[in-house]
Amino acid sequence: MTDGTTTATGTPEEPRLERAPRTLEQERAFHDANEADFDRDDFDEEVAWSAEMQGVATEDGLPADRFVDRELSWLEFNQRVLEMAENRNTPLLERASFLAIFASNMDEFFMVRVAGLKRRIATGLAVPTNVGTAAQQLLDEIVQHAHQLQLRHANAAQTDFMPELRSAGIQVECWEDLTDAEREEMSQRFDDEIFPVLMPLAVDPAHPFPYISGLSLNLAVRVRVPGEYEEQFARLKVPAVLPRFVELERVDGAQRFLALEDLIANNLDEVFSGMEVVEHHVFRVTRNEDVTIDEDDTENLIKALEHELSRRKFGPPIRLEVSEDIDDDTLDLLVDELGITHNEVYKLPGLLDLTGLFQIGEIDRPDLHYTKRVPVTAAAFLPTEKDDDTDFFQAITRKDVLVHHPYESFATSVQALLEQAVEDPDVLAIKQTLYRTSGDSPVVAALIRAAAAGKQVLALVEIKARFDEQANIRWARQLERAGVHVVYGMVGLKTHCKLMMIVRRENGRLRHYCHIGTGNYNPKTSRIYEDFGLFTDNDQVGRDITRLFNELSGYAKEKSYQRLLVAPRHLRKGLLSRIERETQTALEGRTARIRFKINSIVDEQIIDALYRASRAGVEVEIWVRGICSIKPGVPGLSENITLRSIVGRYLEHSRVFAFWNDGDEEVFIGSADMMHRNLDRRVETLIQLTSSEHRLDIQQHFDKAMSPKTAAWWGEPDGTWTRRFTAEDGTLLDDLHRDRMIQIQRRKRTSR
Repeated sequence: MTDGTTTATGTPEEPRLERAPRTLEQERAFHDANEADFDRDDFDEEVAWSAEMQGVATEDGLPADRFVDRELSWLEFNQRVLEMAENRNTPLLERASFLAIFASNMDEFFMVRVAGLKRRIATGLAVPTNVGTAAQQLLDEIVQHAHQLQLRHANAAQTDFMPELRSAGIQVECWEDLTDAEREEMSQRFDDEIFPVLMPLAVDPAHPFPYISGLSLNLAVRVRVPGEYEEQFARLKVPAVLPRFVELERVDGAQRFLALEDLIANNLDEVFSGMEVVEHHVFRVTRNEDVTIDEDDTENLIKALEHELSRRKFGPPIRLEVSEDIDDDTLDLLVDELGITHNEVYKLPGLLDLTGLFQIGEIDRPDLHYTKRVPVTAAAFLPTEKDDDTDFFQAITRKDVLVHHPYESFATSVQALLEQAVEDPDVLAIKQTLYRTSGDSPVVAALIRAAAAGKQVLALVEIKARFDEQANIRWARQLERAGVHVVYGMVGLKTHCKLMMIVRRENGRLRHYCHIGTGNYNPKTSRIYEDFGLFTDNDQVGRDITRLFNELSGYAKEKSYQRLLVAPRHLRKGLLSRIERETQTALEGRTARIRFKINSIVDEQIIDALYRASRAGVEVEIWVRGICSIKPGVPGLSENITLRSIVGRYLEHSRVFAFWNDGDEEVFIGSADMMHRNLDRRVETLIQLTSSEHRLDIQQHFDKAMSPKTAAWWGEPDGTWTRRFTAEDGTLLDDLHRDRMIQIQRRKRTSR
C-alpha cells in the first residue's frame, strides 16, 4: 500500500487498494496461545469434575467458596489486555494491537466458551459450576460482564485512542471529513476496485434471509422504489479479501485512512441503482464455531474432521454486534431472522470489529512502537571462531543448553539445529511433534528435505489443534507425500507436548539429541511468545523420549519415565506428590516453597493441594497469564499464596514448576497448564532441569517477576486483579520484558 507520496517524475503516486498486510495467521500470532482457554474437551471434562466439587466444603475445612469461576476469571484476563490498550505508557501503535487482541479474544470466547455453555443449557446437560453457580446464572453474569467490557473497549478506541492517533499524524477519517475532490476520487476507486467484488443479497418472498457467516462485517440496508412506501431489506457483506482501511493521500504529512465499510456505505446508490437507500447500518454476527468428533467411532480422523470443519461456519448465532445508531426496525428484523435474544445484542459506538486495528498497528512508525529488539543467539550456540559455523551437536555435547525465546533466537537455535541435522550424513532419524506451526514453516520444509535425503522422519501432527485444523491437515498430507511417517497421536487425547529428537551415529554408537520446549515449533510466534527450550544429549532423556514417541506412534504403554513427567498417566500424580512433600516439610518446621509459572490454573485437585500447602506454611508463588481459579490472601486458607500476572510486549507462555525440596531444588519446564484437559486428556511433558545454572537463571527471573518493583497485576482475594505499574512517587515500575532482553544481551557479550 502506498502513501500518496511523490514519484521520481514529480507526479503524485495514487494510493491503491491491495490485500490486507496481515494474514489471518499473523492476526492470530499473538492471541492464539489463548486456545488453551477455549477447548470443548476441557468443557466436558470440567462439567464431570465440577459435579463432584461444586460449592462443597472439604472434610479438612477448605471452604465451599474457595474457587473463582473460570469464565469470569478469563474475562478478568482479557480486561488486563484492555488495560494495556488504555495505558498511555504503552506505545500508541502497540495500543492498536492490544485493542485488536482484546476483540479477537472476545470472538473466540463467544465462539467456544459461551457457545458451549448455551449448548449445555439448551440440552439440559448443564450442572452448576465449581463455585456452585447455576449455568443460566453464570451465563447471565458472563453476558453482563461482557457487555461492560465491550462497551469499555469501544469507548477506549473511539474517545481515547483515535484522537491520540490523530495527534500523532495518523487519521482514520469519516466520509464527512473528506473534501469534495477526495470523495469523487474515492467513489471512482469504489467503482474500479470494490464494486465488482460486492455481492448484495435481497430479502423478499423470492429471496429468503441470507446466511450471515460468523465474524463477517456486514451492512444492513433498507431500500425502496422511489415514490413508494414499502421498504425492502438487503444484506451487503464487507469483503474480507480487501484491506479494512483504505489509505488516502497524505495531507500535511499525516497518514490518512478510511474504513472500507464507510466507503461502501457512502456509495450504496451505485450498488442499489434505481432504488432509494432509506437506512444502512453495520452489524456483525458471532456463531458457535466448535466441532465435535467421536474418535472412537471414526475410522478416518482426517476425513471426519474435514467434514466437521465444513459445518463449523453454519453454527448457531450467539452474539450480534451492531452500531449504536441502528434503528429499531432494522434491529428487530436482524434479531428475528437470526433467532437471538435482545440480551445477545451489543450496541457499540464507533467502528465494529476492532480486530481490523491490527492493520493500523503495523504502520511503520518506529517512534510509536516498542523499541526494536532483535533476538540474540544463545551464548552456548555462538561459534567458537568469528567466521565459523556453529556445530550444534558439539555445543550440546559440551553441556545442556537452556534457551529463552523471544529474547534468544528460535532461528539460530531450534531451526538451525534441525537444518544441520538434515544435512548431516551421520543423522539417521528425526522425530518431532507439531501442534501449531507457521504457514510457510521452515520446520516442515526441513522435515521434508530430511525424508528426501533418506533419513527416517516421524512427524506427530496434532490435527485437532483448535482453529488450526485445516492448516495441520494440509501439512500432514504434504509430509506424507514426501515420505515422512505421519501419525496423529492417540485416540481421545490431544498431543500437546513440544518434543524433537535427532538420532545420530557417533563413534559406532547412537546418540540422542533432544529438544523439549514450552512453545510450538513456530518461527513466527517465537518472536512474540515467551518460551523456554532445553537442548540435551542426556542418555536417560533420550531413552525417555524414545519411549514416549513409541507410545504415541505404536502400542507401547510406558509405566514410568526417569526425567519426564508425562500426562495423562503420571503428571498429576507427580505434581501432587511434590506439593504434599513441601506441605509435610513446612509442617515439620522447615523452609518450603512452591513456584508455578503457568498460562492457566483451574484444576480443583491441584488448587486444593496448594491451599493445604499454604495453610501448612508453604510459600506459594503463582505467576499466571490467564485464567486463575485461586483466591490468594484469604485468612485461614491462602495467606501464603501470592499471585502475579504480566501482560506486555511479549505473551507469557512458558510453564515452570519449582519445588524447594529442602534446598535440593527441583525445577521442571514443559507444555502443561493446570487444567483438567492438560492433566487428564492431553499428552503433555515436563522435564526436570539438572543444571544449577539453569535453575538459578529461572529462579532469578521468577524473583524479578514477583518483585513489588516490577510492573504487574496483583491477584486479590475476591478474584479481581489490581494493576500496579507505578511506585508511590509516581515513577514507572520495572518492565520485565525490557529488562530481561537487556540482561540476555549482556550475557551474550560477556560470553564471547
